[in-house]
Amino acid sequence: MMRCILIVGILLPHSWAHPGFFTSIGQMTDLIHTEKDLVTSLKDYIKAEEDKLEQIKKWAEKLDRLTSTATKDPEGFVGHPVNAFKLMKRLNTEWSELENLVLKDMSDGFISNLTIQRQYFPNDEDQVGAAKALLRLQDTYNLDTDTISKGNLPDPEHQRANGNLKYFEYIMAKEKDDNKSTSDDRSDQKTTPKKKGVAVDYLPERQKYEMLCRGEGIKMTPRRQKKLFCRYHDGNRNPKFILAPAKQEDEWDKPRIIRFHDIISDAEIEIVKDLAKPRLSRATVHDPETGKLTTAQYRVSKSAWLSGYENPVVSRINMRIQDLTGLDVSTAEELQVANYGVGGQYEPHFDFARKDEPDAFKELGTGNRIATWLFYMSDVSAGGATVFPEVGASVWPKKGTAVFWYNLFASGEGDYSTRHAACPVLVGNKWVSNKWLHERGQEFRRPCTLSELE
Repeated sequence: MMRCILIVGILLPHSWAHPGFFTSIGQMTDLIHTEKDLVTSLKDYIKAEEDKLEQIKKWAEKLDRLTSTATKDPEGFVGHPVNAFKLMKRLNTEWSELENLVLKDMSDGFISNLTIQRQYFPNDEDQVGAAKALLRLQDTYNLDTDTISKGNLPDPEHQRANGNLKYFEYIMAKEKDDNKSTSDDRSDQKTTPKKKGVAVDYLPERQKYEMLCRGEGIKMTPRRQKKLFCRYHDGNRNPKFILAPAKQEDEWDKPRIIRFHDIISDAEIEIVKDLAKPRLSRATVHDPETGKLTTAQYRVSKSAWLSGYENPVVSRINMRIQDLTGLDVSTAEELQVANYGVGGQYEPHFDFARKDEPDAFKELGTGNRIATWLFYMSDVSAGGATVFPEVGASVWPKKGTAVFWYNLFASGEGDYSTRHAACPVLVGNKWVSNKWLHERGQEFRRPCTLSELE
């Protein structure tokens, strides 16, 4: 596909203080305040220059009147001793003072402030990263060049509605077919209509991923949808949730994805974000060849890790996850907080270690990642869905909710249908936090299996 986009700007000086601004909208807001401070400083400089010019202008107007009178009768003018003295004084001292005023540099304060602030400016990597993000958004959401170059992004609600409309039209058509059909659960394997003659099941992963990000290609038949429910959950009669059970909603059946509603408060979210912001750094991935952490273009975000012992809110959140899942969080990884950048995304990946990377979590000594708990800590105006290309599932961010799924079967084998991705953020600011729970420590516990959640 031919891609063309208007990218205007100048390359900014290299910065060493905060690399990767484009990978975090949260940190990018600091640039707004930096630029506002510079504008204020610039206006002060302009005012100083205007005051200076006003002084020069008044001087010029005064001398213009004086010289106009003097040139009418030069001899008569200097014949007056006071006029003669003032002429000598002006030319000997006052013109020198005017010269000093004209040469006075009023920009010192502004240039000094600019020099200080420049160390916090984005660098070439940020500008290129932001440009690539625009191209990524253009491709993923099928935006035409003219639309995105003018900044006229689609209305978020309208965009979502279009995606849902296509889905519901498909569901209605399928409902009619099911009513006429006498077939059994073979209908569960049917997919959305073909696109350009190719069944969704046989599309390349990248194409399925982008379709799901747009709200297309969702594979949920009415028969399967009828098996999805909402319920109250008390965490195996956990005392904390008997009187105030958690609200659950089935998002998907295979793999089973459960959404918990109103599971983290706005106050808790703000505390977690405040703790994470100073520590945000470019998110990394495991290099399968070296086993070390490294940055990657397919993961555009910044993250920070929070321990339960450093703040009671984090500890309380961890225990809430343990109470609702029945899984021991003492062997889980720390709470990871992530903020996505311009077009922020994380392309399709597995949370668990595959057989070809047995040493992925060797240093932790806690086994594989048995399950994933993901908090949505912000609403996202458009884009930013969590999608599962293998099964055609899309889960949209909703502030205050969390989703949970198992990465491993009871046998310990990895569930490859949990391969998932974070779609590019089209409009808005996406904050999430997640907890990866590990195998070790679950041997003698009674976890709330997803079958028990039915």
